[in-house]
Amino acid sequence: MKIAIDAMGGDQGPAAAMEGVVAAARRYPDVNLVVIGREERVRPYLAGAPDNVSLVHAEEVIASDDEPVRAVRRKSRSSIVTAARMVQEGACDAMLSAGNTGALMTAGLLIVGRMQGVARPALAPILPTLRGKGVLVLDVGANMDPEPGHLWQYAVMGSLYAEKVLGIDRPAVGLLNVGTEAGKGNRLTKETYPLLSRSTLNFVGNVEARDVFAETCDVVVCDGFVGNVLLKTLEGVGMGIFVQLKELFTSTATAKLVGLLMHTGLEDFRRRMDYREYGGAPLLGLKGLLVKVHGSSNGRAFEVAIGQTRRFVAEGVTRLMQERLRESGFTVGSEDRAPNLCEEG
Repeated sequence: MKIAIDAMGGDQGPAAAMEGVVAAARRYPDVNLVVIGREERVRPYLAGAPDNVSLVHAEEVIASDDEPVRAVRRKSRSSIVTAARMVQEGACDAMLSAGNTGALMTAGLLIVGRMQGVARPALAPILPTLRGKGVLVLDVGANMDPEPGHLWQYAVMGSLYAEKVLGIDRPAVGLLNVGTEAGKGNRLTKETYPLLSRSTLNFVGNVEARDVFAETCDVVVCDGFVGNVLLKTLEGVGMGIFVQLKELFTSTATAKLVGLLMHTGLEDFRRRMDYREYGGAPLLGLKGLLVKVHGSSNGRAFEVAIGQTRRFVAEGVTRLMQERLRESGFTVGSEDRAPNLCEEG
């Protein structure tokens, strides 16, 4: 198994990515990690790396503010494009990047290509939950204006990912909405509900945003606009809580003493709410696996993401998703009809 790592993306440059690569290489000796980036910048971080780490030079870098489509087409020697091409050619089984999200999705569509019958891929991160289990949410930005059939595909792919990669038996699938009643929502959610309710999936109905983090389901399906707002809101609230707690427990001598006594509990809470403990966000629906790692990720986040990617490839999830979608009879352009996996009545 070979996994390509874009070394040039992320807020910290190669440092964080290579820390995670070296740790993952030692933990998973059965995986060959192919690091892609500017050799003169990356090699110093690989001193003492295990033999299952190799380096491929890529001269160009796609910056965070580059226009995605133009950058992918013009920077053919960039680390993102090189890694995506290796996945497309079969030289690597998957790739990870903490770089430009739009460029990664563009490379996935233009270079790797979609699965047969998949109309729109979905970006699927695991969001923190109150008890630390995590919840898979898709989509969070790849497709802003989906149709009901797209959301049905997201539910199928998300359920299979949760089962095979996260180890959840018969994952519970929820449809993000403004109320739990079946008739609530906009046109998209009202038309998606019957597709999911008649399917063979473990569909638990509509879920509200406040219930997502209470672990009422394992997979949450929504359009990319709503999902991205949910993601960014969680990040903002999380950062705000940690800032407030830091100010509270450093304000007085007594507060510092209380903070010291509560250190273990607070550290556990921080880990449960830290996105870096939940790995990367796969772009589901492509012929090969591309994983987006958060731009501010540290080495631990890369290590976790590599572990998830390893399991995804080992379980043959891409093939299983393709087979399950093919069995449904769902094809591009048929979003107005219920897939064959839906039962009658």
